[in-house]
Amino acid sequence: MATIRDVAARAGVSRTTASRVLNDRPKVDDDTRRRVQAAIVDLQYVPSPSARRLSMGRTWTVDLVASYLTRPQAIERLRGAEALLGDTSFDLVIHNVESPERRERYLRELPTANRTDGVLLVSVPPTSGNLQPLVRGPVPVVVIDVRGSIVDGLPVVRGDDVEGGALAGRYLLALGHRAVGFVADSFENPYGFTSSRDRFDGLTRVLQAAGLEVEAALGAHGSRTARDLALRLLTGRNPSTAIFAASDTQALGVLSAARDLGLRVPTDLTVIGYDDISIAEPIGLTTIRQHLYESGRIGAELLLAEIEQRSAVPPVVTLEPELVVRATSAPPKEGRA
Repeated sequence: MATIRDVAARAGVSRTTASRVLNDRPKVDDDTRRRVQAAIVDLQYVPSPSARRLSMGRTWTVDLVASYLTRPQAIERLRGAEALLGDTSFDLVIHNVESPERRERYLRELPTANRTDGVLLVSVPPTSGNLQPLVRGPVPVVVIDVRGSIVDGLPVVRGDDVEGGALAGRYLLALGHRAVGFVADSFENPYGFTSSRDRFDGLTRVLQAAGLEVEAALGAHGSRTARDLALRLLTGRNPSTAIFAASDTQALGVLSAARDLGLRVPTDLTVIGYDDISIAEPIGLTTIRQHLYESGRIGAELLLAEIEQRSAVPPVVTLEPELVVRATSAPPKEGRA
């Protein structure tokens, strides 16, 4: 197979000039450009994609690091990022992080020159120890779905989980519910996730202002665990008439618990989820939409801009949550408010 050296020799130019023509760079006169292009055709030269990328000063890859990539929330954000990058010359390389040790390794090794042109961190909070290397490193990093000072200095796309919880609280008050339960992940976790706690804070602020308390049942993420947690709320001394779940996946577990107890939804129990994943609409789940797909798309858009030129002031984009009312919510039965 012909090499760039062969093309240069056939055209009677240097390898640097042949490379300039190949990569459509300026400062090559028309006659020279025609000779190099003719040599490429005569020799049927096909450039190595990796060599060509490096010669252009870029890898033309973007790395996406996500926690629990099998969960619907991560998949939707990935779809949004891929949809935008799919129309560019960048390849998307995906890394699934399911342990704090993997997170530390990826954040230490990925953002280095000549390995990738940019990194998207999706629901992966950096630690205080690796924040500054990410901020000051040679490779731009954009964070999606992480809040707080732990991402100061980085471009961020985030939702407002406190407001999302408050939306659920105001809606439940308007319906007339007074015995409200909350099902979610444990607030303490090795990654430092804060979404469940933030949604609980928003819910409780609204209800406490109305003189009400919220009974929380916390455990591991997943519909089966959520079912067990909901059973606890529904069989206690003051059974909930409404349960707000910190995710749609956990809301499925709440619905399962209601079926096990012979409760009718929404007549006997109102259920609200969070996320608005694809299954929410077919099952008629009332939920808080947090614009998952859009966050991935906007994050990729910000990263491409950072690759072209690092921003002096890192942008922060907040996507406001939205209450989506469907068939799993209603006023409490008379006498059970």
